[in-house]
Amino acid sequence: ASHSLGLISEALHSGTDLVAALLTLFAVGVAVRPADVAHQYGHGKAEHLSALAEATILVLASCFIAWRAVTHLVGGRTATVEARWYAFVVLGIVIAVDVSRTVVLWRASRRYRSAALASNALHFASDLAGSVAVLVGLVLVHEGHKRADSVAALFVAGLVLLAAARLMQRNVDVLMDRAPADAEQAARVAIAGVEPPVTLKRLRMRQAGPRQFMDVVITVPPGAAVGQGHAAADSVEDALSAALPGSDVVVHVEPQEDEAAIRDRAHAAALGVPSVREVHNVTVLDVGGRTEVSLHLKLPGEVTLEEAHEVANQVESAIAAAVPEIDSVQTHIEPLGEAVEGKPMEDDQAERNVVLRIVREVTGEEPR
Repeated sequence: ASHSLGLISEALHSGTDLVAALLTLFAVGVAVRPADVAHQYGHGKAEHLSALAEATILVLASCFIAWRAVTHLVGGRTATVEARWYAFVVLGIVIAVDVSRTVVLWRASRRYRSAALASNALHFASDLAGSVAVLVGLVLVHEGHKRADSVAALFVAGLVLLAAARLMQRNVDVLMDRAPADAEQAARVAIAGVEPPVTLKRLRMRQAGPRQFMDVVITVPPGAAVGQGHAAADSVEDALSAALPGSDVVVHVEPQEDEAAIRDRAHAAALGVPSVREVHNVTVLDVGGRTEVSLHLKLPGEVTLEEAHEVANQVESAIAAAVPEIDSVQTHIEPLGEAVEGKPMEDDQAERNVVLRIVREVTGEEPR
């Protein structure tokens, strides 16, 4: 026997492959089952549960390997490692097998978009890197560096831990329904290319196994017929199915609000804020695809500047809550004009003459 801790760690690591392969086989068998009454979105997340279980096995194996390696390096224990020729032969065969199965599984995971197969490919890739590290360690042992074997084992443990952490993060994201960034970008590009163009109001996505589930809300002009809205929904579904094959797409069509409706809702929301006495000059603008609202507020003259700023913030919050499609609100504050008592003029003949002259010029007749 070579008494190589690196070889022992690699054997332990490879021993987990059987368990990982069985888990993957079981998970893929469950994931391909069609949706049923109890699992209306299918069974695709079984793959991600399997990947988490496999990552847990990797963590346990790597912790054991790291403990043995550290014990040999700093614990005062000495181990007689012999770099026998058959150890190199075994490692050569193992490396060849690791390369072949990593390539085959990686291609299969890309073809079938399977999280379980991808996790297995990553597992076997870590096996390959670990085997190479153990081989380097044995070469160094052969050259007289006795601690190189334990260092190689520790490297294998770190490599496996890193792979397990990445595997856990990716699959936890899917189980927590985190929006897949690449798929979401592809979906938005596909919707933007639909002809005739549609307005995307909301896009929500989640992943289960290889399938993407999409909830899409689009808007059409308020005067569009039902048939036109249905045709727009079909166009969006076709574009998304072409961009992300196998996706489950639900499209909801809503009438697009015109500028007047947005203006009225913003006006009403602003008037609902205490201290606002008058709202005028409400303007809706489209700035680079963003909807902005500008309006003027009249507040009592005795309101301080700090109080007026707080009222403006309340107005902006109220409008954002009442009209969520608005991206930005600009408010302009004005003092409310104070009421004054009118007084009769002592001599208004000059003003009367001006009014009479204007009436004659406009109507061509004497005022009645």
